[in-house]
Amino acid sequence: MSKNVDINRRPAPDGLLVQIADYVTNTDTGSPEARRTARHCLMDTLGCGLQALRFPECTKHLGPLVPGTTVRHGARVPGTSHELDPVTAAFNIGCIIRWLDFNDTWLAAEWGHPSDNLGAILATADYSSRVAVAEGRAPISMGEVLTAMIKAHEIQGVLALDNSFNRVGLDHVLLVRVASTAVVTHLLGGDREQIMDALSQAWADGGALRTYRHAPNAGSRKSWAAGDATARAVRLAMITLKGEMGLPSVLSAPQWGFQDVLLKGKPVRLSQPLGSYVMENVLFKLSYPAEFHAQTAVECAVQLHSQVSDRLDDIDRIELTTHESAIRIISKTGPLANPADRDHCLQYMVAVPLLYGTLTAEHYEDAFHQGDDRIDVLRNKMQVVEDPRYSAEYLEADKRSIANAIQIFFKDGSHTNRVEVEYPIGHRRRRHDGIPVLKQKFLQNLHSRFPQGQSRHIFELCQDQARLEAMPVHDFMAQFVIN
Repeated sequence: MSKNVDINRRPAPDGLLVQIADYVTNTDTGSPEARRTARHCLMDTLGCGLQALRFPECTKHLGPLVPGTTVRHGARVPGTSHELDPVTAAFNIGCIIRWLDFNDTWLAAEWGHPSDNLGAILATADYSSRVAVAEGRAPISMGEVLTAMIKAHEIQGVLALDNSFNRVGLDHVLLVRVASTAVVTHLLGGDREQIMDALSQAWADGGALRTYRHAPNAGSRKSWAAGDATARAVRLAMITLKGEMGLPSVLSAPQWGFQDVLLKGKPVRLSQPLGSYVMENVLFKLSYPAEFHAQTAVECAVQLHSQVSDRLDDIDRIELTTHESAIRIISKTGPLANPADRDHCLQYMVAVPLLYGTLTAEHYEDAFHQGDDRIDVLRNKMQVVEDPRYSAEYLEADKRSIANAIQIFFKDGSHTNRVEVEYPIGHRRRRHDGIPVLKQKFLQNLHSRFPQGQSRHIFELCQDQARLEAMPVHDFMAQFVIN
């Protein structure tokens, strides 16, 4: 037989597709801690979306692709009057969730924000639930939404433990698309084989370049990239359920598969069984809208504010000790071109709280930055160094620290204490301190969009686990509509 031919024998599905599909269809995620954390994650994520609606650069992306388009039984976008097809709604919801870089985070070999998947989950569940009611069928419950959240978190997060897509220049929203595709296909009624087919399409899309997160191209695409990934996931799920075939060896096919094309043959694998580990250990951004590798640095800077705010001209240097991932992602010098550039600059995120004692989303805006030259003066005095222990414990499964330390030295030879924070307030190790802050953050974000009575009603609903889980999705989403 000639060697100049391909053997066209359709293989069995790649093992990873099987593992994920089996998990989505068969695994119980009834862990009380996971379900409670998922409820808190729902609150926090929706609150982040509501806060983002204050920014015109975000809201310009919202609404139907064609102005005036109406959709029967459309999915609602929280805090707006939009009712959209589920693909467009997923983009809208995903966009507002991620815009301010204030929703949850997962840090491992790959980074990401698992609650990004809620754009796809809520859009699909709301649309499907409304259609079901119109057709006389049972609606989807919020309990099913929490289950989908737990599973999407787990798929994205466990894939991130040992598979580093950023090392080859690909963006972490690849994992949002994969995780969302799996759970959304299931929410739409897809079976095990259809989930594998849809997943294969998600991997076949390859990955977006990370260039929009890094100098010199950092820009606002990083704020809508997750929305784009969730919209694509819903689209792939829907066409699969119409009968579109899958690509069984999409990962492993020699020469043309994902692994050979993008990972130089390195296999994509799960390093541990899928359960509820990620939701239970997810990191919340509670106090500051800052890229998560800088969260503890901001906490350090806030603590030092009172010691330096009246001695700014006396500062000789600022020693900022951090971990390898922070250096690789957000340590930068030179001009910062836009808000997205600033909220991915470690030095900027330290300078602002040293000056003002806090850090808010408004501090990244052009009008604020251009009005205070002292920020760049402080940035130029910073020396960033790696602590190998910080880098090691960042990856240790029983720690997953995100440590930073700051010490400030003055021209007269004096210096501040070295302030170190290893675990941010949103870490699992600080849940007792963090959840009250999360609740207050959610309530403040509700007040930014709704009257006091409506805000209090939504807030109280979200405190009752049993009541929330029993509520139909379409009734829950109706609470967030603005007419």
